[in-house]
Amino acid sequence: MKYIVMLGDGMADEPIQALDGKTPLAYASTPNIDALALQSEVGLVHTIPDGMSPGSDTANLSVLGYDPKIYYSGRSPLEALSIGVDMAADDVAIRCNIITVSDEEDVFEEKTIIDHSSSEISTEDAAVLLEAVCKELESDAYHFYVGTSYRHCMIWKKGQVVPLVPPHDVLGQKVGINLPKDDALREMMKRSYDILKNHPINIARKEAGLNPANCCWFWGAGTKPALDSFTEKTGKTGAMISAVDLLKGIAIGAGMQVIEVKGANGGLHTNYTGKMEAAVKVLTEENKDFVYIHVEAPDEMGHQGSFERKIAAIENIDKFIVGPLTEELKKKGVDFRLLLLPDHPTPVRLRTHTSDSVPYLLYDSTKQAGDGVLYCESCAATTGHYVAQGHNIIEKLFEV
Repeated sequence: MKYIVMLGDGMADEPIQALDGKTPLAYASTPNIDALALQSEVGLVHTIPDGMSPGSDTANLSVLGYDPKIYYSGRSPLEALSIGVDMAADDVAIRCNIITVSDEEDVFEEKTIIDHSSSEISTEDAAVLLEAVCKELESDAYHFYVGTSYRHCMIWKKGQVVPLVPPHDVLGQKVGINLPKDDALREMMKRSYDILKNHPINIARKEAGLNPANCCWFWGAGTKPALDSFTEKTGKTGAMISAVDLLKGIAIGAGMQVIEVKGANGGLHTNYTGKMEAAVKVLTEENKDFVYIHVEAPDEMGHQGSFERKIAAIENIDKFIVGPLTEELKKKGVDFRLLLLPDHPTPVRLRTHTSDSVPYLLYDSTKQAGDGVLYCESCAATTGHYVAQGHNIIEKLFEV
């Protein structure tokens, strides 16, 4: 038996009037998921522990079976693992987004936070911009590391875990009220705007109609993580397929194999087919027991506030991953269990995460029985299946 998690990041949502009161998940054309759902267990799972922030960090730890109340030490440290940063015990890792702020106002604090991803900037362009920042801001205390797209890392040697605001939570708000209280961090963010605002890359981006990547934004501070081995916890060998450093970092910390897929970029136009093919290969040719396929696109489209693009991301998951993956495994005569779910909702109305429970679909290729409902938020609420603690959902997949 092979085991698969298909994680559509931020895929859950709220009913939208323009979609006849349906959510993007319910409205999307997903014939492959629909066919599986009718033969699956469908229910709700609460992935975010009470009192914790609804981030992809805590939520994906939960889905993988790691109770965030025990294992979570901050978001950026998990990403630092993926980047290859060797953190000391007294280091603090901080996420460094390269974001877009408005450029009309003379006073930095009066600028508006426009785009947490700078129009999904490429890693290549972002690396050049971060190099310019490093030349001016790097010191014995602060070191910058290139990540993926707009997502980068700063290590604060002998630092402190201080309160920091995620930029995607405050889109449309003024910069000033959301700046760190720490003087050094606040000043670096302010100086980063002066360094980046007239950079040739940003001049070219504006001419091309793209948002300029004109400010570094710090958030997600934390200390060196310590995850138990996934294989020792579950008895299963596992692999991670994701474009984002957070998920790769979790996998590295858990001792899982990380599969790199060319063209996987965390955006709407990621390499869905490449992820599907990599999953089939790692399960059938490399003989891993378990694979975790993470797709960031629905979350990014939720942050952009676009239900049209979020629907497209969900339909791409159905068309290019779920359908071909299940067909290929059946063709090869492989028995498998598939858990399909989001990590958290990212409602397009809010453009940020919420802690609401999310729908899951659990399919077993060796069984025909199911709840006989389609896969969406409202359908999942009718079946009576509910997992109150997200870190227990993995036990359903493994039939523990």
